[in-house]
Amino acid sequence: MFGRNSAPSCKLELINHYLCLLHKKDSMAKKRKGASFFKEFLKERKTVGSIAPSSRYLSRRMIAKVDFSEAKAIVELGPGTGPITKEIVKRLNPDTQLLIFEMNSEFVEKFLQFDQPNIHVINDSAEHIGKYMEKYGIEKVDYIISSLPLTNFPPELKERILDESIRSLKTGGVYMQYQYMTTAFKLLKSKFQKVRLQYAPFNIPPAFVYTCYT
Repeated sequence: MFGRNSAPSCKLELINHYLCLLHKKDSMAKKRKGASFFKEFLKERKTVGSIAPSSRYLSRRMIAKVDFSEAKAIVELGPGTGPITKEIVKRLNPDTQLLIFEMNSEFVEKFLQFDQPNIHVINDSAEHIGKYMEKYGIEKVDYIISSLPLTNFPPELKERILDESIRSLKTGGVYMQYQYMTTAFKLLKSKFQKVRLQYAPFNIPPAFVYTCYT
C-alpha cells in the first residue's frame, strides 16, 4: 500500500525527471553548436574569428542601439552560427529588410530556417553590400551589425569593407562592431565621425564593442 503522500511525491519525481531531460537536451544542443563553430574556426581561421559563438549578453549589447520600430534596412556581416541574428529576427519589423552576409557555406545553411520575404541570406563578401542593396531596392541602410574578425583580414580588405559600409549607411546611421582586441579602434576612428568603445566581459573570450556613427 502506498502512503497518503505517495501520489504527489511520484508526480514531483516525474516532473523533476522531465526537467532534467530537458536541461540535458538543451545542454547537448549547445555543445553540438559550439563544436560545430569550433570545427569551422579550425578550418577557416581567417574568416571565423572566435573559438565559440557570441554569448546572449554580447548579442544583446550588439543590437542595443537599434531602433527596430523605425529601421527600414539592417545589414549583418559575418553572423557565424547566428546568435546575434536570432536576437535581430526576434525584434525585426515585417517591413524592415535584413541582409545577412556570410562567406562560410556551412553557416549559411543554418540561416535557411528564416523563411521570410524580408530576410535575405547572402553567401558573398561584405565588400559587395551595395550590389545587394540595389538588388533588393534598398537606398540606404540604417544599421550595420558586424561580427567580422577585422584583425584577421589584410589591410586592403578591411579598408574596402569599411568604405563600402560607410557608403551604404544613411546619414546618422550606426555601424556596430565587436572585436577581442582594441587594435581596430584607430582604423574605425579614421573612418567614422564618432566611435564609442565599450567592454563586454560576459563572453568567451571577453569582447570590445565599437559603436560607430556616420
